[in-house]
Amino acid sequence: MSNYWVDANILLRFITNDPLALAERAAKFLQKAEQGEITLKVSSIVVAEVVWVLISFYGYSRQQVADVLIGLLTSEGIILESSEQVITALDSMATANVDFVDAYLAEVARKENEFIASFDRDFKRLDIPYIEPD
Repeated sequence: MSNYWVDANILLRFITNDPLALAERAAKFLQKAEQGEITLKVSSIVVAEVVWVLISFYGYSRQQVADVLIGLLTSEGIILESSEQVITALDSMATANVDFVDAYLAEVARKENEFIASFDRDFKRLDIPYIEPD
């Protein structure tokens, strides 16, 4: 069985159905993974790109993005890098109304029992210790 690292454009075509010809090809490719013919790997940075494009270009809400990506990224045949942090960050992005990258950074820091340094006060909504540099 072959392993493939998936670029954001494959996921975006599948999710948005835009353009249709590429969406159909992406769907067939993802179906191969679901059927166990191949394994697809998705990096956290690709997830960040997909989130950004869906929100900024396609006008998806954070909740819509979280719902569609959690469903897709937990499908059979898909291995998600840092899966626990990514899935929790997607959920936090929607529930706390923060950017995915901030939510992901908070989850990484939480796992390592470390702190955040940022000027972004959104971290208050993520219940993670952070400091603002003097």
